[in-house]
Amino acid sequence: MARFSVAAAALALCTTAGAAPLNVTVKVENLAPTNSISFAPLHFGFNNGSFDAFDNGAVATAPIISVAEGGSGSAWQPAFAAADPTATRGTIGGLLQPGESRSSSFLVDPLLNPFFTFAAMVVPSNDFFIGNDSPTRFRLFDAAGHLLIASIGQKARDLWDAGSELFDPAAAAFVGNNDLRTPQNGVVRFDFAELAGFNGLTTGAGYVFNSALTADSDVYRISFAVVPEPETAVLIAAGLFAVAGVSRRRRGQSSASALAPA
Repeated sequence: MARFSVAAAALALCTTAGAAPLNVTVKVENLAPTNSISFAPLHFGFNNGSFDAFDNGAVATAPIISVAEGGSGSAWQPAFAAADPTATRGTIGGLLQPGESRSSSFLVDPLLNPFFTFAAMVVPSNDFFIGNDSPTRFRLFDAAGHLLIASIGQKARDLWDAGSELFDPAAAAFVGNNDLRTPQNGVVRFDFAELAGFNGLTTGAGYVFNSALTADSDVYRISFAVVPEPETAVLIAAGLFAVAGVSRRRRGQSSASALAPA
């Protein structure tokens, strides 16, 4: 009975600790076919759901244009910070080519910032990107701070065209001069078919581009894993140590009883 009491106490302590900030590992993977699309750094934020970066069918504004046309997020990140000062924002950097993955960890308050918002440029393109148009589309944590979503997948049909720059391979990032651009004055919409227009061009990474995408092609995945914080790990270790100690004492008492004269 003592062993189960100690284990229950340890579990209760760990459950209480779970309401504290969590160390969340974010992993990004390029699932596109070989020699197909790559991705610029992923800009993201764990947030309260108040930052709306763009809307389907609306004219793209500076925040999402900074991601879609150049991948930098130079306007996206400040706009996010202004809309939600308590958000945990980050970037997983570097060009992500087909088959590659990267990961990084962030300290997140799951009760204050239960939603996840992201954006990354698709290359080659003039103004293509991935992202969520509804700021509350992806709720990662419930009211108790438990992880609700293990991963977010993106297919070719989920790729966005910002409608801010005309299609022009000579001015497209990754296959042309990204400093050259012609305004399109369009609206944000789904589009992946246009990417086939880059087929046969040599990319900045040296491979010859071949879109090879269909609407159902998997192109990107964002995965989440919660790693126990040091305090939680200490509590778990203490609980297991206590359980082990009780077990040893019980075994010792049993052995002593067996050796005692009748």
